[in-house]
Amino acid sequence: MRIHLSSVFVDDQDKALRFYTDVLGFVKKTEVPVGEDRWLTVVSPDDPDGTELLLEPDGHPAVKPYKAALADDGIPATAFAVDDVHAEFDRLRGLGVRFTQEPLEMGPVTTAVLDDTCGNLIQIVHHK
Repeated sequence: MRIHLSSVFVDDQDKALRFYTDVLGFVKKTEVPVGEDRWLTVVSPDDPDGTELLLEPDGHPAVKPYKAALADDGIPATAFAVDDVHAEFDRLRGLGVRFTQEPLEMGPVTTAVLDDTCGNLIQIVHHK
């Protein structure tokens, strides 16, 4: 068994697609109309057949309070692995990304937390 799909709830699929592709560097994998929304996934360009991230609309009534509670408490919705947190922090900060946690080294792990502009905090992480 392996993870095939994960998701983040987003307040605007178009805005999310722009952020996750143009800023974070993912590539669009799937876009299928589903009523008013879309089944919209992105993947790492380094692993196009790997785990897909679904940019899922946050229209369900339980989602907005859930997202707000996580963000208010500083809890990331998910985490993405990077080769170098400090370098990625510098690159993303240069693109105007807002971070809620600058790079923090905790033993063998370095993390930073960013705002995805769609209602989520996202952690980037590197294991030494």
